[in-house]
Amino acid sequence: MRIWDIDPGYLNRQSLLGEHRELHGIVSIIANNKKGYSSHPETLRWVGYGWALRQRHKLLAAEMDLRGYIDRSPVLLRSKPEAWPERYIDAPATQLSILSEKYKTLEPGRIPLPKNAQQLWAQHKYSVMARDIPSYKRFGKWVTSRQGSKDSHQVALELNAILRQPPNPKLIENVLLHMWGYVSGYADFSGKEIQDMPHDKLLSHIRRLALDNNVTYLTESTVLGELGAWKY
Repeated sequence: MRIWDIDPGYLNRQSLLGEHRELHGIVSIIANNKKGYSSHPETLRWVGYGWALRQRHKLLAAEMDLRGYIDRSPVLLRSKPEAWPERYIDAPATQLSILSEKYKTLEPGRIPLPKNAQQLWAQHKYSVMARDIPSYKRFGKWVTSRQGSKDSHQVALELNAILRQPPNPKLIENVLLHMWGYVSGYADFSGKEIQDMPHDKLLSHIRRLALDNNVTYLTESTVLGELGAWKY
């Protein structure tokens, strides 16, 4: 039984759908006070964190949508709004290492497993920009420093913590415009038309254009999936 803490984009199809099933299993155990797996460490760390389970499910559903799957099974738990479990079974960097070993002979996820702190940062860049500009600037300097470039464990830990925060509504438009710059040449409508477009609709267009035209910088980013899992 496993609920990953890293972005679902790193999961391959089997792991993504598997986590989706197991998350619903944990929700059922908690909501219905079932005994099966109720003492499992993965179950125990989510007890009382209904909102976090609900949000993790939204992240999975957003990633599934990118890959052509439709989720029709919402999670309704809401306890401890905006709070996440304080402990991990494995730290985020360790989870990435586990997947790297596991996927040696299997299909990869949408986002390549990072080989260093710089690649990890590049994959999370726009997700951080959507939440906090000072953190965005700090990370950019940190991962290029001697210390930060060698400390993938801490970089992964802090990035994971930032992505558990909701995006800042005031920063969303700027992020979407940055993303739009990568796909605008493939669009069949003008840039003027996006000015008054609702953010969720613009994100949908960007996702489609990025995937249809294999725009690697976006298709290998966390923001392409996770941004659609939040209300902003």
